[in-house]
Amino acid sequence: LLALTAFICIETIMECSPCEGLYFFEFVSCSALVVTGALLLLFSLNLHTRIPQINWNLTDLVNTGLSTFFFFIASVVLAALNHKSGAEIAAVVFGFLATAAYAVNAALAARRWRPAGRQQGRQGSE
Repeated sequence: LLALTAFICIETIMECSPCEGLYFFEFVSCSALVVTGALLLLFSLNLHTRIPQINWNLTDLVNTGLSTFFFFIASVVLAALNHKSGAEIAAVVFGFLATAAYAVNAALAARRWRPAGRQQGRQGSE
């Protein structure tokens, strides 16, 4: 929801100069929204159980880790280049909130992923 709100805020901006920071933020927020939404749908409908060959815990960790990193970079760039308009300030705030939410989710995904990797290693050595 935070990525969606950040994307909506950035889409309401009509004029920009330079626009590179705005375009990068738009790309990051839209990409994170689409990938996270697809994974959310996959997990919600239990479709991930039909494809056991993929390590879904690692997939979730990579998605949230990359989203955290890119949202942070995009938010810093937009904050540095913003023109003090309300929509830009709101996008930066929601960008940093999305960064924090993705970071918490990445920590939780790392916690889920680590025990699974350790248990598989123990079973293989026994």
